[in-house]
Amino acid sequence: MAGRGLSKGEKMNETIYVGNLPYESTEAELRELCEAFGEVFSVKIIKDFETGQPRGFGFCTFISEGSAFKAIMELDGRKFQERVLKVSQAKPRQGPGR
Repeated sequence: MAGRGLSKGEKMNETIYVGNLPYESTEAELRELCEAFGEVFSVKIIKDFETGQPRGFGFCTFISEGSAFKAIMELDGRKFQERVLKVSQAKPRQGPGR
């Protein structure tokens, strides 16, 4: 079930990864979904660099770690707009970015 986003003993940060988003989802909809778990600092749906089309995942940064943890526990595996979300703690970006 839900709650697979953290490893035992892993330190939590405030940013979560939200995967398997419908391509039609907006940042406003993602913000609304996440605000049920606490105050949201920022939301970003990632888009393809060349086409500008959504890539089906995004990030949500909460004001508090507790809100982020609660969101992971409640949203991972939950259905959103006919898709099952994959939610976990965001990992630091590795390698060259654009």
